[in-house]
Amino acid sequence: MRIATYNVEWFTGLFDDEDRLFNDGGWSGRHDVTRAQQTNALGKVFAAMDADAVMIIEAPDQSRKHGTVAALQAFAAHFGLRTSAAVMGFANDTQQEIALLYDPDKLTPVHAAGGALSGPEGATGAPRFDGVLRIDLDVDAQEDRVVFSKPPLELRVRTQGGFLFQMIGAHLKSKAPHGAKTEQDVLRLGIANRRKQLAQAIWLRGRIDEHLAEGTPLMVLGDLNDGPGLDSFEDLFGRSSVEIVMGHRGPRPLVDPHAARALAQRIGTMPTTSRFWIAPEKRYLQALLDYIMVSPEFIDRDARWRIWHPLDDPDCWADPVLRDALVIASDHFPVTIEFRD
Repeated sequence: MRIATYNVEWFTGLFDDEDRLFNDGGWSGRHDVTRAQQTNALGKVFAAMDADAVMIIEAPDQSRKHGTVAALQAFAAHFGLRTSAAVMGFANDTQQEIALLYDPDKLTPVHAAGGALSGPEGATGAPRFDGVLRIDLDVDAQEDRVVFSKPPLELRVRTQGGFLFQMIGAHLKSKAPHGAKTEQDVLRLGIANRRKQLAQAIWLRGRIDEHLAEGTPLMVLGDLNDGPGLDSFEDLFGRSSVEIVMGHRGPRPLVDPHAARALAQRIGTMPTTSRFWIAPEKRYLQALLDYIMVSPEFIDRDARWRIWHPLDDPDCWADPVLRDALVIASDHFPVTIEFRD
């Protein structure tokens, strides 16, 4: 069984109001890349991965004019992919949904949102992901109310071989200080956004702990927009959201070898899953942002991870067509896990 997580930059921009692929010379959401170029690059990447299921981060929009499932199934049909079905959970208003594209002959996923309904007043602990979490973010004895801009997708999955497990797809909010005009604004907004992201990580970890306490095999995958040593705020708050979600040094940690390697060192080489152009510095920044974290049951099934990095993975580098497609398709690269069904 092979499962992937893949953040596709502005996937929604490739579809018209009828959820059909533009596949034309118009510009995509990617810099200097046409819609046809991005579409065809994605087709090559998905075909090469040949995954049984792909957790798509930044999936096409779900709204009055667009349908996430319809768009993804149209994409799969266009390229003849065996991942011909799709499922999503709670929609959001960012035009970047979380959805699973999967092969219905290999597994059956069902949206299974856990947690208590919170209502607008919020709840403590780990309420349902479309609700409101009450938590004190700044130790002032006043509870703040936190929401997910992109509610995680919680699925119950049964494979063809009968393996039953829970899957949570997540995309935690970026910490970028949007709207900042001064250095003081950058610091203030950066700290506030960092607090919100860590609150989301705590919320997500709460659901993880509930599943693990029940003895349920669990896979958490997606873009956490964070990693050990990624920014200066980590020193202020003590740990990254990755460490929180992973349960690093806790009694019930999840396993991700790429995250573990990064956490074990602060200087030196580490895995990366994304590549961004930094205009002021005129260079690319690479970062580890995408993860597949699993409970021990997957290790018992001989789990193996792979980052489909066009420059770092030897097989990707050796295939010029795939290598170029990975660069054109998105600013993130897929991560896969394989295990015995």
